[in-house]
Amino acid sequence: MALEPVAADRLALAEWRDEVVGDRADLRPVDSESLHLTLVFLGYRAEKDIPRIWQLVAGAARGHAVARLRPRRIRPVPPRSPRLFALDLEDEGGHAAALQAAVSGRLEAERLHRPERRGWWPHITLARVKRGTSAGALEALSEPPDPLRAAVVTLYRSLLRPQGALYVPLERLSLAEGSHDTTP
Repeated sequence: MALEPVAADRLALAEWRDEVVGDRADLRPVDSESLHLTLVFLGYRAEKDIPRIWQLVAGAARGHAVARLRPRRIRPVPPRSPRLFALDLEDEGGHAAALQAAVSGRLEAERLHRPERRGWWPHITLARVKRGTSAGALEALSEPPDPLRAAVVTLYRSLLRPQGALYVPLERLSLAEGSHDTTP
């Protein structure tokens, strides 16, 4: 379950990320269409559970405001020997955190999600370190787009592939309009 930046902000973020990553052979940039802020990671779920999960998520998400996210810094994860680089975000007004808590709480109440012990961290993964390599710091020469407006809640199916995960949107809800979009 994720919160997506609006299209123009996602495009600007992807262009900035491409500048930052450049031609580095040790990194694999996340696909532009897959730049998102994870709200809840569900793991494997049976196909029959998806409509119920989406019903609960859409109900929890309705009425929430569009989140304004301010980029803070690029963060290596883990810090000493990174597997990925993420854009650390400040959740202006706490709208993304409120949405995350509502969605997580609703799914937990129905025993469809077990929250992680660590607190929720608002971030967008920019690039992953290629298997078998190690990566030095990832430095930005310019400022990232600011703010990022995140206005779409999306239920993704994650397909794991050797070249990286492919995120396939199954359902979408626009926070701005409260509208629902089913994507095949």
